[in-house]
Amino acid sequence: MNEHSVALVDDHHLVRSGLVAMVNGLGGYNVTIEVGNGQELIEALERADPPDIAIVDLNMPVMDGYATITWLREHHPAVLPLALTFDATDAALVKAVRAGARGFLLKDAQPQVLKNALDSLMLTGYYYTDTTHDVLQRHPEMKTREECERERILQSITPREMEFLKLVCHEDEFTYEQIAQQMGIHHRTVDNFRIALFTKFHIKSKTGLVLFAMRWGLL
Repeated sequence: MNEHSVALVDDHHLVRSGLVAMVNGLGGYNVTIEVGNGQELIEALERADPPDIAIVDLNMPVMDGYATITWLREHHPAVLPLALTFDATDAALVKAVRAGARGFLLKDAQPQVLKNALDSLMLTGYYYTDTTHDVLQRHPEMKTREECERERILQSITPREMEFLKLVCHEDEFTYEQIAQQMGIHHRTVDNFRIALFTKFHIKSKTGLVLFAMRWGLL
């Protein structure tokens, strides 16, 4: 099984060490970068390959998590930032999402919650809990941003790709071969639709397509 690379950015050495051990022990993930603030991450990325995921503490000296996530969004948009904090306030969450965070995790989260967050990021590009959704609903400016993102996603999916996506998400759980029959096309054309959607939205699996469609209310 291929391991996904993770960067850990946290100025508390003991917390960071514990997270390194936890992430490496989950299976499927490997910490390749371990630094104490955003500036150190920038310097590390000059020498190392960008990770798949960056777990970023929001409260750090020199360059805090908000600035770090913003920098990642601008310079390494393929890296998926997961905001990490003890601060569970609405303001912190909204500020993190506005900076570009793809998810939000409390530092006292259990290993299974961390694994769920990382798995969700790799499958769908996001990790939003019910609590996160509730907060975003209470902040119209963030809801507008979500609506704009959903509109962008819808515009980037062709009618035939949407037809394919609906069949992928069908309750009968069609195979790709059955989807090809339903659409009256060759199975290689179905593969083209699948690869196109995987590439556009950084999705890795059929399950990821279903979760992605559910996350953005596409069906």
